[in-house]
Amino acid sequence: MFVVGLTGGIGSGKTTVSQRFEHHGIVVVDADTIAREVVAPGSEGLEKITAHFGPEILLANGSLDRQALRKIIFSNESERHWLESLTHPLIRTEIEARIQAAPGPYAILSAPLLLESGHYNVNRVLIVDLPVAEQVTRASARDNADRGMIEKIIASQMPRTERLKHADDIVDNAGSLEQTLSQVDALHLRYLQLADITLNDH
Repeated sequence: MFVVGLTGGIGSGKTTVSQRFEHHGIVVVDADTIAREVVAPGSEGLEKITAHFGPEILLANGSLDRQALRKIIFSNESERHWLESLTHPLIRTEIEARIQAAPGPYAILSAPLLLESGHYNVNRVLIVDLPVAEQVTRASARDNADRGMIEKIIASQMPRTERLKHADDIVDNAGSLEQTLSQVDALHLRYLQLADITLNDH
């Protein structure tokens, strides 16, 4: 399977881009969605997290209080590493299974930490790019989070200039929605060609 890794900083517009690929009938495997599933109520992941951090990271309904956990791990490096060493293998196994099962000429793996984790095998890296100031504005408006928290998350992600060095393709999301979508449409045609070439090479 030809796999395109889709990434970008928080608030950069990855969802808009991945939805456009879905509009073209392409399966998008979303690492964020899977990350939520592996810590859903009743999961082994959530049991281990609760045993480690205590019941105060649970909401009244028994699901994970993401804001509470976020506060702990973004102010404590070793706790963040502990959490990642638990969840990353669970997420990776599920991602690989879904990519293998995906119908269609190619698949998109949408993962915010695609480059940071270094665990994912993809044929191309597609980065949704936006200036940092714009990222902060969009992400804080979307999540109703304070700007300081968003800035901390951005600081924990790979710097924008470094991220762009890894890009095979870039969607510039600083313009209008139409401009963004037309870039995705052009990339879709390109990926169909590349997937076809890859398939014929094997």
